Amino acid sequence: MGPPAHLHGYSFKEYLDLESASNVKHEFLEGEIYAMAGGTPRHAALTLAVGGALLAQLRGGPCRAFSSDLRVRVPETGLATYPDVTVVCGPLEVDPASDATVTNPKVIVEVLSPSTKDYDLGEKFDHYRKLPSLEAVLYVSQTEARIESRTRQADGSWTTQEAHAGDTATIDAIHCTLNVDDVYRDASLA
Repeated sequence: MGPPAHLHGYSFKEYLDLESASNVKHEFLEGEIYAMAGGTPRHAALTLAVGGALLAQLRGGPCRAFSSDLRVRVPETGLATYPDVTVVCGPLEVDPASDATVTNPKVIVEVLSPSTKDYDLGEKFDHYRKLPSLEAVLYVSQTEARIESRTRQADGSWTTQEAHAGDTATIDAIHCTLNVDDVYRDASLA
């Protein structure tokens, strides 16, 4: 289920003005502004586990992991959103309208929420894959120990792999791995 039909027609600048004055994050798409729901304790634990694992592996290299406080925009479609974890390699490329919005993520991680799972795996991924810099999107399940990796191939196509309990998810784009058991170990308490 995607966003509803257009009602307001806000500009990206109007959206940025709202975001700067708001204590709630919003997603922006096609002139509409959507409040993003807060996450569950399990969502927060999984996000931190993945972000922490990537941060440790990337330290000292050309890539950096960012929390969900980093806004990403897809220039081709206009989507502006806050992925749970974003990895950028090299200098940040920012949107001309906002130096707080990056346009060159190499890897995006989304922890799937039951209410947004279909949107994240479908329409939102269709937006993400239009980012030329993007090489991988990881989807971390909240309902089972499973990490789905979608990886861009040299010909532009995307392949999907799943890692389950006892497996390791490999993120070739940034030379990192995620041990599924480690990611879910503390989240099981949440």
